[in-house]
Amino acid sequence: MGRGRAKAKQTKVARQLKYTNHNIDYDRLREELGADARREDIYPPTGSEQESERAQ
Repeated sequence: MGRGRAKAKQTKVARQLKYTNHNIDYDRLREELGADARREDIYPPTGSEQESERAQ
C-alpha cells in the first residue's frame, strides 16, 4: 500500500475539522483566557511606573 489511503484519510479528517460546527462557548473561552481582567491584575506595575505615578 502506498501513501494514497493515508493521505485520503488525512484529507477527510482535515475537512471534518474545518467545516464542522464545534459549538464554541465564546463567553466561557473569554473567561478562561482572562479577556475581561484588567491589565493591572495580569501585569502588576513595574517600579518605574509606580515612581511616575507618585511624581504626579
